[in-house]
Amino acid sequence: MSPVRQVDVDALLEDVVGDHPGRRARAVGRLISLVDDEHPALREVMAALVPVTARRAQGATVVGLTGPPGVGKSTTTAALIAAFREKGSTVGVLAVDPSSPFSGGALLGDRIRMEDHATDPGVFIRSMASRGHLGGLSAATPQALRVLDAAGFDVVLIETVGVGQSEVEVAGLADTTTVLLAPGMGDGIQAAKAGILEIGDVFVVNKADRDGAQATARDLRHMITLGERRQAGDWRPPVVLASAHSGKGVDEFVEALAKHDGWLRSTGQLEVRRKRRASAEIEALALNRLKARLEARRGPGEDDLEGLAGRVVAGGLDPYGAADRLVDSLLEA
Repeated sequence: MSPVRQVDVDALLEDVVGDHPGRRARAVGRLISLVDDEHPALREVMAALVPVTARRAQGATVVGLTGPPGVGKSTTTAALIAAFREKGSTVGVLAVDPSSPFSGGALLGDRIRMEDHATDPGVFIRSMASRGHLGGLSAATPQALRVLDAAGFDVVLIETVGVGQSEVEVAGLADTTTVLLAPGMGDGIQAAKAGILEIGDVFVVNKADRDGAQATARDLRHMITLGERRQAGDWRPPVVLASAHSGKGVDEFVEALAKHDGWLRSTGQLEVRRKRRASAEIEALALNRLKARLEARRGPGEDDLEGLAGRVVAGGLDPYGAADRLVDSLLEA
């Protein structure tokens, strides 16, 4: 086992909130690496970030981009970066990739497809490995998001892995969830199957210069309204036609994002969503701690996991009773 790297948390945080772009980018990168590696200093880092993010009035606007593979999520992300930079906003990007089966690291490397922005000090792009985590995100994404927020980015774009029917988790992390589809790929039906029609705040038919784009948009609008139970004043997701490659429709896309952000703030839904996000993050961390305790208690004891499993197999205890005993023993520990 390699030795744990020593980390000067105070120095990293000083660089994160400092005025030197190069040092800030390196510090942000190192902090996200600590998050990704579950470094022992991570608790200290997260505690130190709290007063930094508390000083920000609104925090970063978080936009999630999801959709089936091949719809152009990375190209769209690059187009959004350019559009936000033209408006003077700084942009952080978390691009979640499938994991390499050999290294466990990000496989596709979305930074290659966003190389036009690589030297822009107002942009930070990081590829993160999903490492088998379902939902299209990495388990470390919520903490990485906190790092980018503390670094002062105005907008954070989260691009999901593109796995299809398990990409709904981004809705719990983003202020605005964007669902990308494309004509000629049967995406409308697949989106309905995957349930991502229910999580979308803004829908984008990308590659709109292809035949069938108008029909795809029309089908989408129809499917969105099926079984609709929205009340007066509720948000009604728009369908935007765009071509991220040519830039056509990108301004309309950004305008739709701005309108949704305004609706969130005016209705109080922004705070509701962020509290829900924090709740899910806390729950995940708590479950991880319980899982670690569970792993530590694997053994031959009567109320340890292996002992309880043996009693269930032998017919001396039912699974529910065994689970109750295990939870009670963990809480008493």
